[in-house]
Amino acid sequence: MLFGLKRVPDLRRAQRMQIAQDHLRLVSLEKFARSHVHELSGGMKQRAAFARALAPDPRVLLIDEPLSAPDALTPEQLYDDIQRIWQAKHETIVLLTHNVTEAACLGDRVVVISAGPGHIAETFEITLPPLPARSTCDVAWRRIAAAR
Repeated sequence: MLFGLKRVPDLRRAQRMQIAQDHLRLVSLEKFARSHVHELSGGMKQRAAFARALAPDPRVLLIDEPLSAPDALTPEQLYDDIQRIWQAKHETIVLLTHNVTEAACLGDRVVVISAGPGHIAETFEITLPPLPARSTCDVAWRRIAAAR
């Protein structure tokens, strides 16, 4: 994480350390701050990647297929982490996924891309409360799946 923060102008080392600690805490990895990458599970690596991406305070966070890696986060962990990140940072998060349930449960807007490259088939506004119940996600999922 510190390597990426070196590129942020005018940050002193103490500030970089504090930002890194804050973001590790955000993804529940503060106890693993001194661990090497090979010592982390797949899900922990994914959460560390979230922290690393958020540390320089981007205007938009792009997350590509977060559940596609073997030994990655469980869906419930992913939902909790992304909700917690959004509530803490209020950044725009663009989540690319083939998983309709992920899109329905995590998004406030879902854009369905057709088989033709770059063509938007349909856009859905998702009006669910934060951390929606599974049954509510299923209702949104059925709406999106019908458009595919």
